[in-house]
Order: sequence, then structure tokens, then C-alpha cells
Amino acid sequence: MPNKKIAPSRQLTKAVDTLLHDASNREGGSLLRELARMGAQRLIQEALEQEQKEVLGRDRYERGASTASRKLYRNGYESGRLLLAEGPVVVQRPQIRGGEEPYRSSVWERFKNGMSPELERIAVEMYARGLSTRDIEDVFRGPDGEALLSRSAVSQLTDALWEEYEAFSQRDLSEIPLVYLIVDGVYEAMRRVGNTRDGLLVAWGILENGQRALLHVEVGSRESRDSCLAFLRGMVARGLRAPLLSVSDGAPGMISALQEVFPDSLRQRCLFHKKQNILAKVPMDQQTEILTFLSAIYNAPTMEVAQSLAKEFVSKYERIYPTAISCFLDDLDACLVHLKCPEAHRKAIRTTNVIERAFEELRRRTKVIPRFFDERSCLKLAFAELVRAGQRARRVRMSDIELRQIAILRKELEPVRTTPTATSAKQNRHTRTA
Repeated sequence: MPNKKIAPSRQLTKAVDTLLHDASNREGGSLLRELARMGAQRLIQEALEQEQKEVLGRDRYERGASTASRKLYRNGYESGRLLLAEGPVVVQRPQIRGGEEPYRSSVWERFKNGMSPELERIAVEMYARGLSTRDIEDVFRGPDGEALLSRSAVSQLTDALWEEYEAFSQRDLSEIPLVYLIVDGVYEAMRRVGNTRDGLLVAWGILENGQRALLHVEVGSRESRDSCLAFLRGMVARGLRAPLLSVSDGAPGMISALQEVFPDSLRQRCLFHKKQNILAKVPMDQQTEILTFLSAIYNAPTMEVAQSLAKEFVSKYERIYPTAISCFLDDLDACLVHLKCPEAHRKAIRTTNVIERAFEELRRRTKVIPRFFDERSCLKLAFAELVRAGQRARRVRMSDIELRQIAILRKELEPVRTTPTATSAKQNRHTRTA
């Protein structure tokens, strides 16, 4: 039974000493966890007792120096339970009586919600990484089965993701050294629209330092030209520079929007989707042969080799598989344009796979949510997963050689602008002729 004459913090110190003395009988991992929990418990207990000492102006069993302080006196402890990142702990809250108003501990106020900043971060990360609010509630249960963190509390915590998304979607993009832009869309079910699925438009960038970065995500349809235009123009309005090359699938709305917003940039058609479209028009037993030929064309070392192989492919199969060849020839220039870029970058820019992999993680996460309640809940979860996918993505090599090649290619793509002098001379010639 605790000795009331000994401060709780000293009792905790003794308990830690005892734990260390018996360390040989404990497993290393469990010992460290228990030490971390008790250490946090002791620090909070000491802070509570120090606060009481400062309010009273005297330590335990001391007399106050002033008449005012002697009116206040210690009045035992009340147990309080806290949930910290290290685990649940019980502290003894020192009580003070004799004041005109009830004593309120500022230290306790700081921790009374049972949530340390670290634990809040852990709960949000768990949500973003794939656990439902019910899962998180089950994780944060005390030894007695009591829910230390309710589903409603988790929902309130994850509102921090929405605040992060709002700041992210309004940030200035003018300082982002964009080289390649990759855009795609995914569809998620939302309760507000019955059985239909709303689209999310996502933009990724590969920067001059080789980093892959999430640029923007918002509700929209890649099939809708107006939706795609608004998506791209919104980023441009916030300062996004024109990319050297943009990558998208074959959605006409997105292709049209990219050509209008970035007319002087190269456009690459996603080859993964293109191959799937072509193979769907070929008998199953011939798909391996066709795929091998397509890979040779799309992965050719130079544009000239790719064009030569493309002619051979068309000549060989146009009479056998006319529909597949028609699909192959559709937008062929956009399928080969990545061959103009540095060789070290071609694998990263010839498909939208960087987004597709992120979408796979998002779909895995949303399996635990049959339908989102609203646009906000969908966006905050998608944003959380996509940001974390970007943090895991590997960098693209950007040596001085690649950067020089990019600079040369940008120079070649600069629009030819007619000088005023040349324009005037041309107009004068037409006038004299007339």
C-alpha cells in the first residue's frame, strides 16, 4: 500500500529502480517499453508536484513564508488516468484547498484529454495507413477493456488531415522546379451521390532534383474536359511552371486539357494503358508475341529505331489484326515522345505507374470503408495516402548530363515568335503586291 508520507514521484522513482534491479528477469523489448511508460509517468507526476509547490510557496511539511500562502494547504491526491504514446498511465493529482476558487492545474489541463501530441500523430498515421476508426478504437483499449480513444475522438483527430489538405491545395507552386508532370484519376464511392462514384484527379511531378512530389489532388473526372481544365488551370494560377513533358492515359478530356494549358510541352501517352488497349484486340494465344513486338518499339534506344520498328509492326499485322493496328497507330507520336528525353528518365515517364501504385494503396485502404460519407472524408484520406506514397517513392536520376539534355530540349520547344520588324516587313510586301 502506498505510503502517504512519501510523494508519489519518489514512489515512482523507487519503482523504476526496482524494475531495473530485476531487469535480468525481463525480456529486453518489454523492459524498454515499461521503462518508457514509467519514465513518462514520473515526469508528469513531478511536474504536477512542482506546480503545487510553486502555488503554495513551500515544499511538503514546510510552513509558508506569507500569511496569504498559509491560507492554502495540501489536501491529498485524486487519481487521474492519461493515455500517452508510451501507454496508459495513472498519476496522482495534487489537491489544494483554501483558495477563493477551486484549484486548477495547468499541467493537468495540458494532458487531461488523454492525448499527447505524439499519440495524436500515431492515431492519425494509423488511420492514414489503413486502419478504420473502429480498428483504432480497438487498439487503444486499456487492460480492463475500456476504450481509451473512441471512434468519435479518432474522427476529430483525423480532421487535422483536412486542415493539412486545405493548406496543401492552396500553397504557392511557383518555386517548384517541375520537369515532368504525371496526371491520372481514380473513382471512389461517396454516400451523397447514391450508387455512383466520384472521380479524384491527381497530379504528380518529377522535379529537377529527381524527387517525385504530389502536386495536387481534387475531386474531378478525367473524362470531363472542363473538369481537367479547371484542375490544371488551378495549379497554373498558383504558379506551376509548364512541364517539359506531361504524361496521361488516353482519356480525351485530359488530353485536350493538357494540350490547351501546356501547348508548348511534350505529351506522353501512358504505354501501360496503351498496351492493354491493343492486346484486348488480339487473340489470347497471340498476345505474348504482340506484346514482345510492342515492347521493342516503345523501349527502342532512339526515335528512329522506334519508327522503323513501328512500320515493320504495321506491315506484318495490319491485314491480320486491323483493329489492333488502328489502335496502335492512334496517337503513336505521343507514345514515342519519351524517346526524346534523357534515357535515364524514360522508364519513369512512359507510364502513369507512379500514380497507379499510389491508387493501389488507396484502394487497399478504402476497402475498409464501403462508402465515404462525403467529399471531405474522401479527400482527406486520399491526400494522406498519396502524400505518404510520394515519401516512399524512389528518386529519378538527375545528373548534370540529364539536366543539360533537359535544358537543350526546353530550348528546342520554345515557340518561334515573329519579331515586330519581320512582321512589318512582311505586311509591307503584301501591300506593295496589292
